[in-house]
Amino acid sequence: MHRFTTTSVLIAALSTLGCHREHHDVEEVGKFLVTRPLRKDTELTREYVAQIRAIQHIELRTLEKGYLQGVFVDEGQQVAAGHKLFQIMPLVYQAEVQKAQAEADLSAIELSNTKLLADKNVVSPNELSLVNAKLNKAKAEVALATTHRSLTEMRAPFSGIVGRFQARLGSLISEGDLLSTLSDNSTVWVYFNVSEAEYLTYKLHTPNETAAVKLMMANGQLFDQTGKVETIEADFNNDTGNLAFRATFPNPKGLLRHGETGKVMMTVPIKDALIIPQKATFDVLDKKFVYVIDEKHIVRSRPISVSAELPNVYVIEKGLDEKDTILMDGLRKVRDGSAISIDFKEPADVLAHLEVESE
Repeated sequence: MHRFTTTSVLIAALSTLGCHREHHDVEEVGKFLVTRPLRKDTELTREYVAQIRAIQHIELRTLEKGYLQGVFVDEGQQVAAGHKLFQIMPLVYQAEVQKAQAEADLSAIELSNTKLLADKNVVSPNELSLVNAKLNKAKAEVALATTHRSLTEMRAPFSGIVGRFQARLGSLISEGDLLSTLSDNSTVWVYFNVSEAEYLTYKLHTPNETAAVKLMMANGQLFDQTGKVETIEADFNNDTGNLAFRATFPNPKGLLRHGETGKVMMTVPIKDALIIPQKATFDVLDKKFVYVIDEKHIVRSRPISVSAELPNVYVIEKGLDEKDTILMDGLRKVRDGSAISIDFKEPADVLAHLEVESE
């Protein structure tokens, strides 16, 4: 009888110890807020530092040497196509035209006299041809001298704004010297660099569309015109890993000028995005994890891949689906295998609360 009682007590003690260990493995640590990922269409907006360039911007350089005799515009002046800008002293070139014209006149007289002699068979047809060729050469010299004279006058090739002067009235100008610049900023090109990952996101979600973009100016205000991404550079820059985009903006009021800076705001639509709150994730080394709650309310960590980051939320590429239940709060209070009591909240309500908090 004594032996049976001792054995019973030992079995009861072992059972109690076993229950204690099992309870320790799935220790319930409290009640926590949980939710599910939300599937919805959303938008991804990113900002990029941008350089603004006029659609046409050229240097005005001299094609002839001489003294700068005339300046007919002012810096920053808006001019129309064909407007006279600068004049190089043309006296030497005018003299060359007169000289060439005199040579042509002399050759014409010589040709006329040679024709009279040829008609009387005094000179051969070959000699007449030589005189005729001499006249043609003289006419070509006139045309060349006239062209040189015209190059002393500089006119605007298109409508635009005159830049800073690099020479003043009376300056001695050499061939190729820079006088000023001319910019047509009725339309501007805005260049910005996009990373490889962002480029892939853009192409995957806007494969056959031209993305509309906004421009934040240097004073922090939005430009009142919408631009379009029309050109993407062919090659990535191996040093930076970026690819250049070019957006075109109308500039009817001339507010934007060549050389300005700003920020391009590009919004890419993402169809059927699976999103979760950023606060539901934690990092281990370079990977992101969430705590997934199973049907027994046991916490299990799971790695995820993020395809895009939006304000307060992540767009999930893989690792979760709409049926998973994830932990929202108290991530530092639990560990793998913890049993918790849950307070489920609808994903839409959770996201709405996040938006209110961000405001």
